[in-house]
Amino acid sequence: MKRLLALLLIGAAGPALAQGQQDHPQHGAHDHAAHQAAPTAADDPHAGHVMPQADDPHAGHVMPQAADPHAGHTMPSADPHAGHGVAPSSPAIPKGPPPAAASSGPAHAADAAFGADTMAAARAALYRETGGMTVSKTIVDRLEAGFGQGHETYLWDVQGWIGRDIDKFWWKTEGEGAFGGTLESAEVQALWSRAIGPFFDVQAGVRYDIRPEPDRAHAVIGVQGLAPYKFEVDIAAFISTKGDVTARIEAEYDQRLTQRLILQPRVEAELSAQDIPEYGIGAGLVGIEAGARLGYEFTPQFRPYAGVEWHRKVGDTADFARAAGEDVDAVRWLVGVRAWF
Repeated sequence: MKRLLALLLIGAAGPALAQGQQDHPQHGAHDHAAHQAAPTAADDPHAGHVMPQADDPHAGHVMPQAADPHAGHTMPSADPHAGHGVAPSSPAIPKGPPPAAASSGPAHAADAAFGADTMAAARAALYRETGGMTVSKTIVDRLEAGFGQGHETYLWDVQGWIGRDIDKFWWKTEGEGAFGGTLESAEVQALWSRAIGPFFDVQAGVRYDIRPEPDRAHAVIGVQGLAPYKFEVDIAAFISTKGDVTARIEAEYDQRLTQRLILQPRVEAELSAQDIPEYGIGAGLVGIEAGARLGYEFTPQFRPYAGVEWHRKVGDTADFARAAGEDVDAVRWLVGVRAWF
């Protein structure tokens, strides 16, 4: 009877327990997970222990410093004025004559080591080689033929010198005429030339005109040289044995278009202080020549060229030309050569 009563009680309690689990399904899950996720201190064998630090392989070692690439170098300090163009200070330049001790020694100290005769010969050779020697040069400035207005003409303009740096004997000759015709003009000059600076010489001498007739001699005074910007100039005044005063101005410039191709503009003007009817020259500006020559310099000593030139007679000289039936102006095409040796 007691066993039957126990079985009935168990059977009645089973549905109630099942219903309780269905009403709170998560509660049981959380409680179970919480019991599993939170281990106790007894579960951790190291709980409460202080773990020793891992051994440092470099402990107790002194580490070397990194190498300095500038070690042992003196580093320049930055100059706040660098690039500002500030001139560095320098000691004051002494003024006044040199001390007396500067001139107390022998005039030629090398004589004591090499002998006076040997050094005198050496100084003489040095003087000759650096300015005291005699040299010469001939310049064919223009040797050309001209064509234009039915006329074929020829012209020469040659000069040269011989001497030293300061004093030279200078000679010049020029003239022109027509092919198949007569020589229209020709002259020769013999001049003493003396340097008055690095680029200019003063010249004085005589000039003799072979043509036109009557032939006549002149005294000459002038200057010749290289003006600023490398203009070659030749200015001369002439006084004839008849008292006639004339002058001539020439200027030319070599413009290098390339190392060998050279354009040379040139201008020449003649003046007279009075009328000279036998030469067909009037007082004032007599005439102007202006032209340009384009040359190719095969060597520095040889330059063939071609060019054009314009001639114009002015003033009373033009009136003399018209009265003689001559042209007052003309244009000529030129071919020629420039050389020196």
